[in-house]
Amino acid sequence: MQAVFITGGKQYRVSEGDKIKVESLNASPGDSVDFDQVLMLVDGADSKVGEPVVEGGKVSAKVLSNGRGRKVEIIKFRRRKQHMKRQGHRQNYTELEITGITG
Repeated sequence: MQAVFITGGKQYRVSEGDKIKVESLNASPGDSVDFDQVLMLVDGADSKVGEPVVEGGKVSAKVLSNGRGRKVEIIKFRRRKQHMKRQGHRQNYTELEITGITG
């Protein structure tokens, strides 16, 4: 069974046993989390599409770790002015393992 769900403003397509990185959640490693904003469920030839979400659809996951992504460097440069601004950013994420899909 596969599902498409929303968290952190992004959509993820998952099946049981998948490991994904999502926007940071307030959960510790070992906790279980449930997502009820399921947009679509697919089970073989049978599929359910929500309007906007599937009634009774739920994706369960276990938190594996919290971390930070790789560094992205931002450079703002003004030509002929000897001015350059450097800035870095590392996005926080939570790594999940999908344990169950119901609906």
